Amino acid sequence: MKEIFKILINDFFEKKLNVIKRDIDIPLSSNKIVSLVGVRRCGKTYIFYDLINELREEVDTKNIVYINFEDDRLGGIGSKNLNDLIEAYFEMYPHKRDEKVYLFFDEIQEVSGWEKFIRRVYDTLNVQIFITGSSAKMLSKEIASNLRGRTITYEVYPLSFNEYLRFKNIEVNLYSSSSLSFIKNAFNSYLIEGGFPEIALEENDNLKSRILRDYVDLIIYRDVIERYNIKNLSLLKFLIRYFFSNPSTLISFNKLYNELKSQGFKLTKDTLYAYFSYLNDAFVLFLVPIFRNSIKEELRNPKKGFIIDNGFNYIFDTSISKEYSKLYENLVFLHLKRDFNEIYYLKDNQEVDFYLPRTQTIINVSYDISNPSTLKREINALKEFMNNKNINKAYLITNDEEKEIDGVKILPLWKFISDIRVNK
Repeated sequence: MKEIFKILINDFFEKKLNVIKRDIDIPLSSNKIVSLVGVRRCGKTYIFYDLINELREEVDTKNIVYINFEDDRLGGIGSKNLNDLIEAYFEMYPHKRDEKVYLFFDEIQEVSGWEKFIRRVYDTLNVQIFITGSSAKMLSKEIASNLRGRTITYEVYPLSFNEYLRFKNIEVNLYSSSSLSFIKNAFNSYLIEGGFPEIALEENDNLKSRILRDYVDLIIYRDVIERYNIKNLSLLKFLIRYFFSNPSTLISFNKLYNELKSQGFKLTKDTLYAYFSYLNDAFVLFLVPIFRNSIKEELRNPKKGFIIDNGFNYIFDTSISKEYSKLYENLVFLHLKRDFNEIYYLKDNQEVDFYLPRTQTIINVSYDISNPSTLKREINALKEFMNNKNINKAYLITNDEEKEIDGVKILPLWKFISDIRVNK
């Protein structure tokens, strides 16, 4: 195994890394192990490449080691083989023992028992360690436990709209008519096809669908079915198809359980809860609770389900006309998720789509407010909670209108996700 590691290490030294910069600020030097977690194919590897490019301007290239543990040449590797990696490197470059070495380990969850190896290397060698992972084995809470305070974790998502525009080489100038035309055209594609980097760079529509379907197969089969030894495949496939076809949907577990039973599915409530947990662990499904002062009350109420990327709706939704409000709401959620851990919805007499306690911000999403009754309903819902909770920051996100009514800022979605950040 040492010889394979030597080949991999040296081959990477010669590799030119062409990347498009992402909007994520990761320290190159810290006293922590830096962990990147997120759904497969969201761009974690290329974030590594960007960090390595920066390092190459400051340190000797041979002080930077990159290993992708999904490389087929490392098939069947176990934790006992990991020490061969360190020995292989120092056999080639023994003088580097006196220098700081930067270790980038991609998809390290493929190696069982990796945690102990990382802890030992971190504690005993002069290294800065970066790791990525895509599955339940690499959850933030799991990492924090396994690495015992040695790590800082960053969640990575598919491209934000700003990043998508960068990948499309579109200048963001909100005062240029030409730029606005390109931005709005790109937004229409981003809304439907989603933000996976490979999709943003692909021009062939048929290939986009095939790529996205391959992503679903990879994520579901490797990170859910194989890892958890799923037996009820028909149930899991139904849930995937249902939620990818219906993003931004209210989910009552009791109601869903009864509906599935009536359709002939054999399941228990524990199975249903477990499958939701697995999909959440694989970073493809997120549940947003209602805001209540009591956790028990939160648990009794339905949750809203959102999906990791609108592109998954693109391949599963076979309806003739798209339900744009649902796609809009899912994009708003993904935009907020990058900045906020606590996201809720509100419901009393009326309902508000998103509530952010940290900044006391509320947001409603409505694709079409051309009907006066629709506009009035959305504004009144926001005003009710503005008055009841002393909130002074409220947004109504829509298709293409921009104005302010009674303290509510009305913005088109393309502008909301390209021009402002609600946490500022």
